[in-house]
Amino acid sequence: MRQSAPPKTYRVKSFGCQMNVYDGERMGELLTDKGMAPAKDGEDADLVVLNTCHIREKAAEKVYSDIGRLTKNGKKPMIAVAGCVAQAEGEEIMKRSPAVGMVVGPQAYHRLPDMIDKAVHGERATDTDMPLETKFDVLPQRRKVGPSAFLTIQEGCDKFCTYCVVPYTRGAEISRPFSALVTEAERLVQSGAREITLLGQNVNAWTGENAKGQAIGLEGLIKALADLPDLARIRYTTSHPNDMSPALIAAHGEIEKLMPYLHLPVQSGSDRVLKAMNRSHTADSYLKLLDQFRAVRPDIALSGDFIVGFPGETEEEFRETLQLVDAVGYSLAYSFKYSPRPGTPAATMDGQVSREVMDERLQRLQAALNRDQYAFNKQTEGRVCDVLVERKGKFENQWLGKSPWLQSVWFEGDVQLGDMVTVDMVEAGANSVRGRMVEKVSA
Repeated sequence: MRQSAPPKTYRVKSFGCQMNVYDGERMGELLTDKGMAPAKDGEDADLVVLNTCHIREKAAEKVYSDIGRLTKNGKKPMIAVAGCVAQAEGEEIMKRSPAVGMVVGPQAYHRLPDMIDKAVHGERATDTDMPLETKFDVLPQRRKVGPSAFLTIQEGCDKFCTYCVVPYTRGAEISRPFSALVTEAERLVQSGAREITLLGQNVNAWTGENAKGQAIGLEGLIKALADLPDLARIRYTTSHPNDMSPALIAAHGEIEKLMPYLHLPVQSGSDRVLKAMNRSHTADSYLKLLDQFRAVRPDIALSGDFIVGFPGETEEEFRETLQLVDAVGYSLAYSFKYSPRPGTPAATMDGQVSREVMDERLQRLQAALNRDQYAFNKQTEGRVCDVLVERKGKFENQWLGKSPWLQSVWFEGDVQLGDMVTVDMVEAGANSVRGRMVEKVSA
């Protein structure tokens, strides 16, 4: 690379999970601290950061496609590849694409400003270290945020599910310190957040010590954040069934600000498949766990993740997944075809399922999940609940927000972003609910 002028504008494109969204926001704050401004819509940026996800198949190839689009017609932006693809395939990216000036992993992106300085002087750099000092120790303070904000409290994974690359790209499980999280949450609320979603690869594996030096789990952190006066709502994602404690379950019935919504991935309804996945739970233990949540919070909305076509999955085993779906009645769920990831045990297992079979099974699964999502929305017709206003709708005086059960609700009214309003849930749709505003609860 030859020497170039320092970039004045940037754009961060994040793909994949909510933690990538959080990381993308933090990278934007780093770049703003360096004196750069986000590029306006429709304008080319001097620096583009591709914040990648490695969960799905051909993730790296999509990176090269994005790079090609960025450099067509003679364009020469400075390009950084960040995230999990960068961590897994950084050296290969540098070899294959001379247009990339920087490759930085998800645990090292706090070093991005220094890498940009090197790139300006023609030096290409790769940083996929997992340093002892965490990036959170050096990231800038959060700036103005929306009504709903993410807060990463835990990273990494020790579970080693046989299909998953996260332990290799995000590292071992680490929990951020209690005091740092309370401080960041306070700043988020001061900056306008009314709702905070706590994030982690296994968020319920978080542990720490509270202000009194007492050992606590996620429920203790939630209780502390619930004491923040201007914070109205708390959520958390993504959880693992094996890290669910009785205290966290009880918190759903005890803490009013903890919303009645739980995302708890199961992946399959077949015990044999679950064992092959190294999930360490059974379909029955999962269902009994959900029963415990319903016992303390009867109106809780349940969400999950599913993989179809895992190596060796038979038609009968797939039907066991459909039976589990029927038993739960999810309000929302995410489903994917199995995607072999290089370096994971499942990628070399016998019995790889054909693409055609996976496509057919996914259609059947999604039909069942869509059925249940609509049924859940129908059940909320006639309820009156609070909705946090998060964005404007397509039409004048139309607004969109989230119900306590994480449904998208749209309505008309004289409100502003961040208002909490009482809404009568009038008409359910497949993906949202039409509401009628009753009153404004708070501004």
